[in-house]
Amino acid sequence: MARQVQTMKKVLAATLAGLMINLAFIASAPANSRPDTGAQLVAKVKVAVAKLGTGSSARIEIKLSDGASLKGYVSETAEDDFVIVDDRTDGARAIPYPQVRHVKGNNLSTGAKIVIGVGIVIGVLAFVGWLARGS
Repeated sequence: MARQVQTMKKVLAATLAGLMINLAFIASAPANSRPDTGAQLVAKVKVAVAKLGTGSSARIEIKLSDGASLKGYVSETAEDDFVIVDDRTDGARAIPYPQVRHVKGNNLSTGAKIVIGVGIVIGVLAFVGWLARGS
């Protein structure tokens, strides 16, 4: 019985650690939170893409006005469009800003990643210490 409780505590600790990591690395920037004019929507999409930057660490997921979804990274930006390198095909595709309906991306700075990592480690250690003290 005591062994099952220990196993359950370990599984719970691992699950909570995984959930914390998952929540720490997700950022969303809805491009269409309310009905906007086309120019306002394009401006919001441009800002969201610009915040991500370019390069393989500028991960992005977009939904287009035709319902298609793309995942990959932003390789370059221009005034009228940006280029996504698709995860599945490794092919580059230029996407005009007006075709984008939703942008979801993640590109944290190194300092932010370090702070998040340290916070997660401290949280997991505190939780494990609490579990060890309780048994």
